[in-house]
Amino acid sequence: MLPIREKLEHVGGLSKLKACLKQKATVLAKLNEAREFGVEMPKGIMIVGMPGCGKSPTAKATAALFKLPLLRLDVGSLMGKYVGESENSMRRALRLADAVSPCVLWIDELEKAFVGMGSSGSGSGSEVTSRLFGYSLTWMQERISPVFVLATANDISGLPPELMRKGRFDEIFYVDFPNRRERAEIFEVHLKRRIKLSDLIDSNQLADKTEGFSGADIEAVVNEAIGPAFVNGRLPHSSSRSRQMSR
Repeated sequence: MLPIREKLEHVGGLSKLKACLKQKATVLAKLNEAREFGVEMPKGIMIVGMPGCGKSPTAKATAALFKLPLLRLDVGSLMGKYVGESENSMRRALRLADAVSPCVLWIDELEKAFVGMGSSGSGSGSEVTSRLFGYSLTWMQERISPVFVLATANDISGLPPELMRKGRFDEIFYVDFPNRRERAEIFEVHLKRRIKLSDLIDSNQLADKTEGFSGADIEAVVNEAIGPAFVNGRLPHSSSRSRQMSR
């Protein structure tokens, strides 16, 4: 179970993904009314895309938006060296999520859980993966507990098609490198944490100069620039100084 510090407003860009999450939050907040209206309980979403483009912060912010505890499933730790150990680990993890529910279950780097699926080999590793996959599909399809699954993955090319079909997840989103508008939003998110700088630096100018940067790259730019600016006493006191600093 992870502590929740991020909020949805701390994530720049991703407007369509945010709109979807806000809709799900409304349904979960009025779940009984929604069920009477005929709305199905939200199952979850998958976020796929480049590293550093907001998948992990979004997962954490989702729990804050839903006002639910956040559980992170480390799929790499499921694999054991003894017969049946991996399957038992998966069952324990999913039973725990059911017991804690309502909650958000963040399955990070989903592709690592099912590596080897589709392999022509019949080794024990492939058999274990197949059993894990089958158990996971059954749980995702048949669970009745209010567990919202948020899966993140960098590469889904090797995932089985059964996992991607409608019914496993409500929606699948692809996140790419941010465009100019989104880069400006991301700069503003990080600059607002520095109150003395937020109104003095032109985020649009910075967005023009950072084409091809990921969200993590932009955060690193701000973090790396603020330290030397403080040490060198270059805190801007006027718009002219802010333009000099932004350059």
